[in-house]
Order: sequence, then C-alpha cells, then structure tokens
Amino acid sequence: MFYASIKSIASYVPKNCIPNDFFTQFLETNDEWITQRTGIKTRYFADKTQKSSDLGVEAAKLALQRANLAPKDVDLVLCATINPDFFAMPSTACIIATKLGIANIPSFDISAACTGFIYALSIAKGYIESGMYQNILVIGAEKTSGVLDFTDRTTCVLFGDGAGACIVGRGEQVGIKDIHIAADGQFSHLLCTPKRLNEFSQHEALSVLGTIDESIIEQNQFLKMKGSEVFKIAVRTIAKDAQNILAHNNMSAKDLDYFVPHQANLRIIQSVANTLELPEEKIILSVQKYGNTSAASIPMALDDAYTNGKFKHRDLLLLDAFGSGFTWGSALVYADFV
Repeated sequence: MFYASIKSIASYVPKNCIPNDFFTQFLETNDEWITQRTGIKTRYFADKTQKSSDLGVEAAKLALQRANLAPKDVDLVLCATINPDFFAMPSTACIIATKLGIANIPSFDISAACTGFIYALSIAKGYIESGMYQNILVIGAEKTSGVLDFTDRTTCVLFGDGAGACIVGRGEQVGIKDIHIAADGQFSHLLCTPKRLNEFSQHEALSVLGTIDESIIEQNQFLKMKGSEVFKIAVRTIAKDAQNILAHNNMSAKDLDYFVPHQANLRIIQSVANTLELPEEKIILSVQKYGNTSAASIPMALDDAYTNGKFKHRDLLLLDAFGSGFTWGSALVYADFV
C-alpha cells in the first residue's frame, strides 16, 4: 500500500508589489473601497518579459530543494493555470519541465481555474497511491495580470500574479487523507475569459505609456465576472463542500488544525468560516498580501504560513477552493512538509 504525502511546499511572487493606490491613477477607486470589499491591500504583477512558466519554475526550484530532490528525481509534472504561456499548446507544464532540465517524463496542464491546484493534487494522489510514480511536481502558476480589464474596477483590483508548488511523494502513513472535486458548467457565463488576450497586456501598456491606450482594448478578451452572483454561489458551495468532506471522514471542523481556503476575497472566507464555526486563529489568510492568484492561491497561502512558522508536523489542514467552470474541490491533508 502506497500513501500520498505532500513532501514540500514553496511559492514565488514577482518583484512588482502593487498597492491599492496604484489603481487610483486610472480608476475611480481608493484603498478604503478596495480593502472594505475584498480585504486586499497589495498584489504582485509580473514584468512583461515574465510568463506563467517563469513564475512556476521559481516555485518549483524551491519545492525541489526543500524536498531534497533533483529535477531528475521527478516522475511527472502537473501545472494548474488559466494563463498558459501559449494558447492551447504546448502545455505550460512542458515548458516548466524543460526550463528545469527535466525530459522524457509526462507533463501536462490542468484547467480548473481557481480549483486547479486541488484538481492537480487529486491526480497526483491517484498516481502515487497506484504505485505508478514516486515523486510528482505539482504547480499552480498564474500571470493573471495578462487577462485583466484595467477599466473594470470590480475585477482588476482582485487579482495578482504568482506561483506555488509542492512535491507529492510516497509516505509511510496517510498524508493526503481525502480529496473531493466537482464541477457544474451551467454557471460558466458568470466567470470567464471570452477571448485570448493579446501578448501586450493593458497593465504593460500602462507602465509604458502612463495611461491606458483605448485602441488596444478589446473588451471580450479580458476576464469577465458577475461578482454578486459568483459571491453567493461561492460561499454556499465552499461551505457545503467543506461540510461534506468532513462528514465523509467522520470529522467536524473542531478536528482541524487549520482551514486553508482559496484566497479570493476576505468576505467570502469569513462567511464560510462563520458557517463552519471556525475561530479566526484556525484560518490561513494571505489574500491581503497577494490578492486572488487563482490556481496558485492555495499553495502560496500554504507556503506563506509555513515560512512564518504557523504549522506543526502532521497538523490536519482542510484546503477548499472554488473557481470558474464552476469548479470546486476540497482536500484533507497532513502537514508532512514541516
């Protein structure tokens, strides 16, 4: 019997820290408005030369180092992203593998938006426990700034760029206790990117020109969201999903050491926590630092807590995410990476 376990956790953010005041240059908004509605204070944007794969590579290097592994030890590379380097092909996972010097192993992307990391984790768990592979590199890498409409204050203030990575390997005891994933495509119109973005993004244009050039904007190529509808469904779905996985494992929220939700919006996280009757000290928060980094959100939150000494070895963590699709998923994992 093989057990899947998270052996290491790591993350990477680009150097450009973007405070809320940045948006006051071209939008009717302010720090107080953004903070009250989202809990976000800063986020990070990649340089125009950086791609999602570049962010993923940096997180992957650190994950390998912390697991005491070399690239040659990796059997499979999985990358969850909504911002691939190329439209449709090749996969960003293949690009990351090549940049790490990894060849002749399977590498592929997962497209499940903000739930992508948990989807990828479920695949890694299955491969490890089947005995097929020993060390799997799981990455969430997002350059979300490339699909943002910087004329829409309801969306562009929410997202940031970054990457998170972990090594899923064989353990001597249960490390990933359970994972539930699901989807319902009937709500796809509420959160989507109708058309692929041109390589030259608006935030790059802003940095070069000092203002938004309306001539480069095609409104249907940026992320679109019906915020109030998504909020309501997200709160309801995440809370129910968390309750279901706990019940399935004969547990309650009191059995958890920490709750690590997708870092989309502080109000969503607080609403779910209230439903689960979770105290504030059990909730891992990084949304205030990084904003919504989609598939990178949960591993980045895990690494932020890990590097700040939050976890103890074998702490029981509940991961829970919700994203476009709609997709959602939860995972009960032990902090074997500490």
